[in-house]
Amino acid sequence: MTDRVVVAAAVYDRGRLLAARRSAPADIAGRWELPGGKLEAGESAEGGLLRELREELGVEAEILNRIPGEWPLNSGYVLRVWTARLVSGEPQPLEDHDALRWLSPDETDTVDWLDQDRPAVAEAARQLRRARGAFRSEADADAGEQGAERGESSV
Repeated sequence: MTDRVVVAAAVYDRGRLLAARRSAPADIAGRWELPGGKLEAGESAEGGLLRELREELGVEAEILNRIPGEWPLNSGYVLRVWTARLVSGEPQPLEDHDALRWLSPDETDTVDWLDQDRPAVAEAARQLRRARGAFRSEADADAGEQGAERGESSV
């Protein structure tokens, strides 16, 4: 028997992660999650995730990579999470959410995440920090090369 799957996205834009506050059901309303939803019959995980992001947020995204692991949910579902890059649109809380927040990797602990989202959020924040560090390293290297071309020292 295959598990029933809920897909979610750690949506990145400009070095930030998108958090969505649940509006229902009552037992989780007010807590934060990574946006996504249940797969429909015959739907691929990536296709379902893109559909959910369009429906819930009104955005287009590019799926990047799967965050390792899966987390049990109610009624026999499991949560699987991917990272995704915002391609177009400004996220709006269209379905299931009443607020959205962009968080830097160092701000992810400022919201009350649903328990099953916490491990994926932690990994997404780690990936954002690494990417930011790689970007800085590339920028530093480029600045050093440009300085060397002008006869400047980086020391």
